[in-house]
Amino acid sequence: SFEMLEGMAPAQAQALHEAHGDVLLYTPVVRPSDFTAAIAYLVRRLDENTTPDNFLHNLFDLRPANAVFAAEADRFRAAVAGRRSVSTAPRRVQDRRLPIVDADVPGAFENEPNTDFSLHANRAWITDALAEWRPPTLPIVPIIDGVEVATRHRSRVDFTCSPFVDYEVQLADRALVDAAVAVANSAASRWSALPPAGRAELVDRVGDVVARRRGELLAAMAHDTGKTMLEGDPEISEAIDFARYYAHCLDDFTRLTTMGVIPRPVGTVVIAPPWNFPFAIALGGVLAAAAAGNTVILKPAPQAVLIGRLVAECCWDAGIPGDVVQFLPCPDDEVGQALITHAGVSAVVLTGARSTAELFLGWKPSLRLHAETSGKNSLIITAYADVELAVKDLVKSAFGHAGQKCSAASLAIVEASVHDDPSFLRRLVDATRTLRIGPGHDVRTDVGPLIDPPTGDLQRALTTLDTGESWLVEPRQLDRSGRLWSPGIRIGVGRGSWFHHNECFGPVLGIMRADDLTDAMAMQNAVAYGLTAGLHSLDATEIETWTEGVQAGNLYVNRGITGAIVRRQPFGGWKHSVVGPAVKAGGPRYVASLCDWTHVGDTNGRLGSAETSRAFAQWAARELAAEHDPSGLRAESNVLRFRSLPGGVAVRIGAQEDPATDAACRAIALSARCRVHVSDASTETDGDFATRLATLGVDRLRVLGTTNDTVLRSAHATGIAVDPRPLCLEPEIEGPRWLREQSVTTTMHRHGSPTRPPREQVTTRRRTPQ
Repeated sequence: SFEMLEGMAPAQAQALHEAHGDVLLYTPVVRPSDFTAAIAYLVRRLDENTTPDNFLHNLFDLRPANAVFAAEADRFRAAVAGRRSVSTAPRRVQDRRLPIVDADVPGAFENEPNTDFSLHANRAWITDALAEWRPPTLPIVPIIDGVEVATRHRSRVDFTCSPFVDYEVQLADRALVDAAVAVANSAASRWSALPPAGRAELVDRVGDVVARRRGELLAAMAHDTGKTMLEGDPEISEAIDFARYYAHCLDDFTRLTTMGVIPRPVGTVVIAPPWNFPFAIALGGVLAAAAAGNTVILKPAPQAVLIGRLVAECCWDAGIPGDVVQFLPCPDDEVGQALITHAGVSAVVLTGARSTAELFLGWKPSLRLHAETSGKNSLIITAYADVELAVKDLVKSAFGHAGQKCSAASLAIVEASVHDDPSFLRRLVDATRTLRIGPGHDVRTDVGPLIDPPTGDLQRALTTLDTGESWLVEPRQLDRSGRLWSPGIRIGVGRGSWFHHNECFGPVLGIMRADDLTDAMAMQNAVAYGLTAGLHSLDATEIETWTEGVQAGNLYVNRGITGAIVRRQPFGGWKHSVVGPAVKAGGPRYVASLCDWTHVGDTNGRLGSAETSRAFAQWAARELAAEHDPSGLRAESNVLRFRSLPGGVAVRIGAQEDPATDAACRAIALSARCRVHVSDASTETDGDFATRLATLGVDRLRVLGTTNDTVLRSAHATGIAVDPRPLCLEPEIEGPRWLREQSVTTTMHRHGSPTRPPREQVTTRRRTPQ
């Protein structure tokens, strides 16, 4: 049969009808109010038909027997001939009901595919998994050295909008904190002595365990934290990716060891994950720390203790010993403080609010804290945007998981011509109001519940407008518990207003009007945070201007700004969205960041040498000019690159450090193209440096050797990231500590047609250093 678009080539349609007889003509049919949608469809078809490989592109040059005619005839014959070799079997054959076979030998890393819920088999699978799931009948208790320990400190956790009411948790006391830390410290030397390949095998095996338990884990998250199926399923894929990717990262440990660079695990690491990604982030932190050779204590979020227990179970089921990974639910009071500040704990990995990180550092200024914190993220929509696509991506980014993502789009900054077009606002309203709000365990739900009834900033955002604002879509409470809320959209949000700058962490979107891209970028960069940022524009000049000027760790062009994928989009922010070493989770340097790296033998003589300076200069010149895209996808560019620190780095050199450290730091800073301020404890007191540090405007403080809490408190109060890792003369290890990473993801297709040629699996593109 033959099909043609009505009105696109009528003469050819008539000729085909006369020759063949049966021609199907099709055309979009819409209500008058949606006429622009029909026009958009026709323009899309016209855009496709004018590409060089399209028949209609060559239509007006066709003459019998000329070169254009011959080329088209050859193309048609090739298509007919190729049809005989094209399989008619279904391409989408995923079936989650089939048993998973573990690979004997890990192969090249590939991201785990999400569940294809368009397939009947998978819909039946998740329906069965939800129906079979039941909450724990016994209390969830601390597990120390592989042994369950009952306690008297009991609490209950409410399921989030679930038919199951709650479950009991027995929390650790101070004595159990001491016991868990003692066990972890005792196991540290044995675990770190296991070769990287041995740890990699166990870490990789965790991914297999998670894959087998996907249905059970999805059901548990739906009840415990309100995760919908479409939000929870990618989280399980991410957890599997963490296991397999971090196992692969240990290949670098082996390679660097042969170069004379030795990793030294930091010791016992506490993982304090959030409730909004209770499984993937928790497991990723546990496995990164364990892969690096550390022992781990998992302190689950109070709202997701059940999920924390399942994280630990997956590790133990894979063969990781019970003294290497321990499970310690404890209250957020003096007991929790005792764990975070314990002298036997070497580092803490936190994902949570900026205020939580500041609280931890207030308790213990010298705490080695790796923290991914808050975000106030925005999506810019310019006059060059595909508005339909922008609306779709904006709604998903703003209201996925009820807006309870640190990467969620809290603001839309819209260029005036689009903002003032009533059809844009109408589409945005329609897309928002069609979302189905409900519990996570209902497979029809688009927007799930809040983890708790709204308070504080979120309550204000859902209920109170500021001067100049109005409700484009007013949010409504839908249940007695206060956890189910329909999404809200505030229009008229002014620059510098409360909503412009404050993270609210819920289903509320603010709309800001910008004069042009420059004005929009100024609004986007004005917030204190720098986690994710987005742009919708089809103009190459605008895209280049934006990607070179926006201040955020993860950038997204012509797609949503949530849902980072391991390796493809390593995740971590800038400015107030990060505390500590600022290394991206799911990236090539994350596991290594949880070690201290040293050289074999005496390196003092190399500190200030010309050879060391040359090595760093060559490394920095290479990396600052490179954009790495290891995924190599045709449909999407995923670049990881280094950027210079605009404020520079301050260095505090302890009194016991080698005098040549000063010269080495200055040489490294020069190669990284950043300003450096060096303070030597032998010539400048802690108090004097602490006072001066607050005025330097630097982005990072490198602490080499020991330093006083006075200096650290000054850095924390000023928002300066502190990196206490010892100096390493290998540029691959030390160089990134003087720069910052940025992930840039760009959609590289229009309506499914790739806009760039295929790329190799591992690609490095050169660019002009900034």
